[in-house]
Amino acid sequence: MTIERREPANTADERTMLEGWLDYHRETLAWKCEGLTDAQLRSASVEPSTLSLMGLVRHMAEVERGWFRKVLMDEDAGPIYYSDEDPDGDFHVNEEDSWEEAHATWRAEIDIARRNAAGFDLDDLSKGRSRRSGEQFNLRWLYTHMIEEYARHNGHADLIRERIDGGTGD
Repeated sequence: MTIERREPANTADERTMLEGWLDYHRETLAWKCEGLTDAQLRSASVEPSTLSLMGLVRHMAEVERGWFRKVLMDEDAGPIYYSDEDPDGDFHVNEEDSWEEAHATWRAEIDIARRNAAGFDLDDLSKGRSRRSGEQFNLRWLYTHMIEEYARHNGHADLIRERIDGGTGD
Protein backbone atom coordinates (compact mmCIF):
# COMPACT_ATOMS: atom_id res chain seq x y z
CA MET A 1 0.00 0.00 0.00
CA THR A 2 1.33 3.43 -0.94
CA ILE A 3 0.59 6.22 1.49
CA GLU A 4 -0.71 9.41 -0.13
CA ARG A 5 -0.33 12.66 1.73
CA ARG A 6 -2.09 15.80 0.52
CA GLU A 7 -1.58 19.27 1.87
CA PRO A 8 -4.81 21.24 2.14
CA ALA A 9 -5.50 23.89 -0.46
CA ASN A 10 -3.84 27.27 0.22
CA THR A 11 -7.25 28.93 0.18
CA ALA A 12 -9.28 26.37 2.14
CA ASP A 13 -11.65 27.54 4.84
CA GLU A 14 -10.46 27.18 8.42
CA ARG A 15 -12.08 23.84 9.24
CA THR A 16 -11.00 22.24 5.96
CA MET A 17 -7.47 23.52 6.54
CA LEU A 18 -7.28 22.21 10.13
CA GLU A 19 -8.71 18.81 9.18
CA GLY A 20 -6.45 18.70 6.13
CA TRP A 21 -3.28 19.35 8.10
CA LEU A 22 -4.29 16.83 10.75
CA ASP A 23 -4.87 14.19 8.07
CA TYR A 24 -1.57 15.14 6.41
CA HIS A 25 0.29 14.51 9.65
CA ARG A 26 -1.61 11.27 10.30
CA GLU A 27 -0.54 10.03 6.88
CA THR A 28 3.03 11.19 7.49
CA LEU A 29 3.25 8.84 10.47
CA ALA A 30 1.83 5.98 8.38
CA TRP A 31 4.35 6.81 5.62
CA LYS A 32 7.25 6.63 8.09
CA CYS A 33 6.13 3.09 8.98
CA GLU A 34 5.46 1.91 5.43
CA GLY A 35 7.34 -1.12 4.14
CA LEU A 36 8.97 -2.16 7.42
CA THR A 37 8.74 -5.51 9.17
CA ASP A 38 7.19 -5.92 12.60
CA ALA A 39 10.69 -6.35 14.04
CA GLN A 40 11.84 -3.08 12.47
CA LEU A 41 8.73 -1.28 13.67
CA ARG A 42 9.39 -2.55 17.21
CA SER A 43 13.07 -1.60 17.19
CA ALA A 44 13.98 1.09 19.68
CA SER A 45 15.49 4.35 18.54
CA VAL A 46 18.63 4.62 20.67
CA GLU A 47 19.24 3.05 24.05
CA PRO A 48 18.22 3.65 26.75
CA SER A 49 15.06 4.92 25.02
CA THR A 50 12.38 2.36 24.14
CA LEU A 51 10.82 4.70 21.57
CA SER A 52 9.85 2.84 18.38
CA LEU A 53 7.67 3.47 15.35
CA MET A 54 5.13 0.92 16.56
CA GLY A 55 5.15 2.58 19.97
CA LEU A 56 4.48 5.96 18.35
CA VAL A 57 1.51 4.56 16.44
CA ARG A 58 0.14 2.96 19.61
CA HIS A 59 0.68 6.25 21.46
CA MET A 60 -1.20 8.20 18.80
CA ALA A 61 -4.08 5.72 19.03
CA GLU A 62 -4.25 6.58 22.74
CA VAL A 63 -4.00 10.32 22.00
CA GLU A 64 -6.79 10.18 19.39
CA ARG A 65 -8.90 8.24 21.87
CA GLY A 66 -8.17 10.60 24.75
CA TRP A 67 -8.99 13.84 22.96
CA PHE A 68 -11.79 12.83 20.61
CA ARG A 69 -13.58 10.31 22.82
CA LYS A 70 -12.79 11.11 26.44
CA VAL A 71 -12.54 14.90 26.24
CA LEU A 72 -14.65 15.85 23.21
CA MET A 73 -17.48 13.38 23.86
CA ASP A 74 -17.03 12.72 27.61
CA GLU A 75 -16.99 9.03 26.77
CA ASP A 76 -15.79 6.51 29.33
CA ALA A 77 -13.21 4.99 26.99
CA GLY A 78 -10.57 3.14 28.93
CA PRO A 79 -6.94 2.91 27.90
CA ILE A 80 -5.87 0.61 25.08
CA TYR A 81 -2.22 -0.01 25.89
CA TYR A 82 -1.30 1.77 29.11
CA SER A 83 -2.35 1.07 32.68
CA ASP A 84 -1.80 2.44 36.17
CA GLU A 85 1.01 -0.10 36.53
CA ASP A 86 2.53 0.86 33.16
CA PRO A 87 1.59 4.46 32.32
CA ASP A 88 3.84 4.34 29.23
CA GLY A 89 2.51 0.97 28.06
CA ASP A 90 1.69 2.39 24.63
CA PHE A 91 5.43 2.82 24.05
CA HIS A 92 6.40 -0.54 25.56
CA VAL A 93 6.21 -3.04 22.69
CA ASN A 94 7.37 -6.63 22.73
CA GLU A 95 7.66 -9.62 20.37
CA GLU A 96 3.94 -10.41 20.63
CA ASP A 97 2.90 -6.94 19.46
CA SER A 98 2.11 -6.69 15.75
CA TRP A 99 1.90 -3.88 13.25
CA GLU A 100 -1.39 -5.29 11.99
CA GLU A 101 -3.02 -4.84 15.40
CA ALA A 102 -1.40 -1.47 16.20
CA HIS A 103 -2.22 -0.03 12.77
CA ALA A 104 -5.83 -1.29 12.82
CA THR A 105 -6.38 0.11 16.32
CA TRP A 106 -4.90 3.48 15.38
CA ARG A 107 -6.98 3.71 12.18
CA ALA A 108 -10.13 2.76 14.11
CA GLU A 109 -9.49 5.56 16.62
CA ILE A 110 -8.95 8.02 13.75
CA ASP A 111 -12.28 6.98 12.20
CA ILE A 112 -14.05 7.49 15.53
CA ALA A 113 -12.31 10.85 15.99
CA ARG A 114 -13.54 12.03 12.58
CA ARG A 115 -17.11 10.93 13.30
CA ASN A 116 -17.12 12.58 16.72
CA ALA A 117 -15.64 15.85 15.46
CA ALA A 118 -18.16 16.01 12.61
CA GLY A 119 -20.88 16.78 15.18
CA PHE A 120 -19.12 19.91 16.46
CA ASP A 121 -18.46 23.39 15.13
CA LEU A 122 -14.97 24.78 15.67
CA ASP A 123 -16.14 27.01 18.53
CA ASP A 124 -18.17 24.29 20.29
CA LEU A 125 -16.80 23.25 23.67
CA SER A 126 -16.01 19.66 24.49
CA LYS A 127 -18.55 17.70 26.52
CA GLY A 128 -15.78 16.39 28.75
CA ARG A 129 -12.88 18.01 30.51
CA SER A 130 -9.14 17.53 30.67
CA ARG A 131 -8.06 15.04 33.29
CA ARG A 132 -5.15 17.30 34.23
CA SER A 133 -6.68 20.78 34.25
CA GLY A 134 -10.42 20.17 34.40
CA GLU A 135 -10.86 22.55 31.47
CA GLN A 136 -13.07 22.23 28.42
CA PHE A 137 -11.68 22.82 24.93
CA ASN A 138 -13.21 23.95 21.69
CA LEU A 139 -12.77 21.80 18.58
CA ARG A 140 -10.39 24.36 17.04
CA TRP A 141 -8.02 23.91 20.00
CA LEU A 142 -8.26 20.12 19.75
CA TYR A 143 -7.41 20.16 16.04
CA THR A 144 -4.49 22.53 16.60
CA HIS A 145 -3.18 20.45 19.48
CA MET A 146 -3.44 17.22 17.48
CA ILE A 147 -1.54 18.79 14.57
CA GLU A 148 1.19 19.81 17.03
CA GLU A 149 1.23 16.37 18.64
CA TYR A 150 1.59 14.57 15.32
CA ALA A 151 4.18 17.04 14.01
CA ARG A 152 6.35 16.53 17.10
CA HIS A 153 6.12 12.76 16.95
CA ASN A 154 6.65 12.73 13.18
CA GLY A 155 10.03 14.32 13.87
CA HIS A 156 10.78 11.40 16.18
CA ALA A 157 9.52 8.98 13.53
CA ASP A 158 11.78 10.51 10.90
CA LEU A 159 14.85 9.96 13.07
CA ILE A 160 13.83 6.40 13.96
CA ARG A 161 13.18 5.53 10.31
CA GLU A 162 16.54 6.98 9.29
CA ARG A 163 18.25 4.79 11.90
CA ILE A 164 16.43 1.67 10.65
CA ASP A 165 17.09 1.92 6.93
CA GLY A 166 18.37 5.38 6.07
CA GLY A 167 14.96 6.54 4.86
CA THR A 168 14.40 10.27 5.27
CA GLY A 169 11.91 12.76 3.96
CA ASP A 170 9.68 15.63 4.88
